[in-house]
Amino acid sequence: MNENYRRILSRIAELEDELEEELHQQKQRMEDQLENGKVVFQKKMVDAQLHLKTNVIPWLLNSKTKNLLTIPFIYPLIVPLVFLDVCVSIYQLICFRLYGIARVKRKKYFVFDRHHLPYLNGIEKFNCFYCSYANGVIAYVREVASKTEQYWCPIKHSEKIYHPHTRYVDFAEYGQGEDYRAKEKKLRALLRPKNTKNSP
Repeated sequence: MNENYRRILSRIAELEDELEEELHQQKQRMEDQLENGKVVFQKKMVDAQLHLKTNVIPWLLNSKTKNLLTIPFIYPLIVPLVFLDVCVSIYQLICFRLYGIARVKRKKYFVFDRHHLPYLNGIEKFNCFYCSYANGVIAYVREVASKTEQYWCPIKHSEKIYHPHTRYVDFAEYGQGEDYRAKEKKLRALLRPKNTKNSP
């Protein structure tokens, strides 16, 4: 890999770590507490946030018509999303086991916590739940797909692709077939569960 390319990727990773640390520190500075894994706001914060809440009827009356007109196109997407979620889960349950690939932990891609926010009404909370699920499915599926690509076709494209997954950087260069088989074998080995040495 081009050394300059690797250096830029390293800087990006450092900045991502720095951003994650800053977000973590901001969360620590909040006055919120966790009880049994759930966010518990202090009473004074709840009271202040309840004043920001817009009840469902006024919220609907103030919604833009174009937003309301898109409802029949948004909510039905839950059907293919759930279908995709189930199919990919079955796929990795069967195929990853046969390939000797460590399974993707589905639950780490799904975070449902915005419904605890007192300033959201019922529809807003439902929308947040919906968006969390939809984006969780896409992130989960992308990770399963990236592991599959690393196993079956770890070769970079000849053209630039937009926001490649994190595994892509280690793929074999396009057109350089001399060491492809060795690289493929090495990349497959990286996919094995950490507690096994001789997965298929």
